Amino acid sequence: MKIEDIAKIAHEINKSYCESIGDNSQVSWEEAPDWQKKSAITGVQFHLDNPNASPSASHDSWLKEKEFDGWKYGPEKNVEKKEHPCFVPYDMLPTEQKSKDY
Repeated sequence: MKIEDIAKIAHEINKSYCESIGDNSQVSWEEAPDWQKKSAITGVQFHLDNPNASPSASHDSWLKEKEFDGWKYGPEKNVEKKEHPCFVPYDMLPTEQKSKDY
């Protein structure tokens, strides 16, 4: 299976999980912008390269990528401003957000 296929599956699972907790901001893989697909692919590659990585290490990897791309903390996800409410250390994430890193 190609890495992009794994990323697509992970993206769709994340989308479904987000919807189950009331977050309807995620679009399908087909509608996702390139930056979002790249982020999913990077996350999959991180786990392939680090199969024993902890959930906090996964989040730290995500934070590093977002910071590199110019994102910062914001109370609501805002793509235009590159703000995200999960742009915090892992231990500050709400439980439902920590669950995504598993």
